[in-house]
Amino acid sequence: MLKMSSLLSASYGRYDLKRIFIFYVTRKFKSTSNKVELTQVRYPKLKRGGFATLNDRHLTTFKNILPAVRVLTSETDDLELFNTDWARTVRGNSSVVLIPKTTEEISEILQFCNQEKLAVCPQGGNTGLVGGSVPVFDEVILSTSLMKKIDLIDTDSGVIVCEAGCILEDLDNALKDKGLMMPLDLGAKGSCQIGGNISTNAGGLRLLRYGSMHANTLGLIAVKADGTIVDSLSCLKKDNTGYALHHLFIGSEGTLGVVTKVAIQCPPAPKAVSLMFLGLQDFDAVLKTTQKAKHLLGEILSACELMDLECADAVTENMKIKLPLAKMPFYIILESSGSNLAHDEEKLNNFLKVLMDEGLVIDGTVITEPSRIKSVWHIRECVAEALLRDGYVYSYDITLPARNFYDLVPFFNDKVKEAGAIRCCGLGHLGDGNLHFTVSSAEFSHNIKGLIEPLIYEWTSKHRGSVSAEHGIGLMKRDFLKYSKSEAAIEVMRGIKSVLDPNGILNPYKVLPAIAE
Repeated sequence: MLKMSSLLSASYGRYDLKRIFIFYVTRKFKSTSNKVELTQVRYPKLKRGGFATLNDRHLTTFKNILPAVRVLTSETDDLELFNTDWARTVRGNSSVVLIPKTTEEISEILQFCNQEKLAVCPQGGNTGLVGGSVPVFDEVILSTSLMKKIDLIDTDSGVIVCEAGCILEDLDNALKDKGLMMPLDLGAKGSCQIGGNISTNAGGLRLLRYGSMHANTLGLIAVKADGTIVDSLSCLKKDNTGYALHHLFIGSEGTLGVVTKVAIQCPPAPKAVSLMFLGLQDFDAVLKTTQKAKHLLGEILSACELMDLECADAVTENMKIKLPLAKMPFYIILESSGSNLAHDEEKLNNFLKVLMDEGLVIDGTVITEPSRIKSVWHIRECVAEALLRDGYVYSYDITLPARNFYDLVPFFNDKVKEAGAIRCCGLGHLGDGNLHFTVSSAEFSHNIKGLIEPLIYEWTSKHRGSVSAEHGIGLMKRDFLKYSKSEAAIEVMRGIKSVLDPNGILNPYKVLPAIAE
């Protein structure tokens, strides 16, 4: 593990490095003593690109660009948790982590890496679930964790300008004092960084109302592979001058450039927030309830989440958290955000009465007390951690038409359970068709993985869905991109990559499928 005594030294404290490691050190892995299998072993078909190998001259140059304390090496520091993803599914073998504080430092680092053909893996909060934020082989890790300055909160236009390393929850807390809020809300908000959110085009719990990062990012600054700083930091809602360059970097997962600063449109914080926690008997009732919520709650509806019984059991068994309702096949969480609590509460209670009268809901409750609202959201947000405590998690983030939203779970359930899976479950964002299909087992099994992939992507494509809803493509889905994008579209993406990163040093092996030899 990391040497915590060294983190408390004056030199580390001076650069506030302790904050970087808190997330890594306190993550609740089932085991921190057993290393995750190397990605190159788990995926033996992967071949290392023709990049340079790190040497002492490279390290000397990095220490000339950055203070030595911000150049972490495997010789003096434990880099295991920088090399391993949050879900412990993949592990790289990088021997250096660089921690810049400015756009100019990143520019200088990338210019040198490009000249030397050193591959680079940009890394934010490392909360991704598709292997996009950790190296595959020995890429240089470029952490944005010290880039956490808030430059501007403009209350007149509702815009925040901040650096890429700012933690999502910290931004939301800073905006609360100004009567604003972040449009994005994720279970990982206490650790994920806004640069990573933009690079993966994150969606989250309230996309139904506020949209994705594509909809809310007004502008940004990014550094290209050759060190060129692309300043597209507009704070205007309407800017129709030429190509929308910032949109190239949103969702590109660090393969086209490193995002260093962003401008985000922030909505007013609601004066009244309420929740409904509902228990339902079958998925047909779930669909009808969702449609009625959109029609009858209308302007106050801000989130519509589904969780099945297997997810709930994982939370109650592994996290020891009690649910507000008895065991039911399905649960829905509906959130309302408005300006008048009495009005919204009355609307929710009337809505609940309609659901009960029509037999769509077995039981339900309306929650208005802030601490109880937080407790209910915690149930939904800790499902991923609860499942991870089973041992190993196979996580799939897809978009499907409403009618087919849950069909994958019964389709795979018997197959994976017979192969040794502990749970096969579904949860997700009902309002936008985003299903998080998850299977857990005591340990990684090639057999279980083989039963799921590529069948899950073929099934999704057949039902006109998307193989990735909000987690991105990363490493794990790059060879399945063809199920959502045509060959012509993939070739256009390759063309853009070759223009912005001709040497291919930025986050190699991610997003774009390997070219067949």
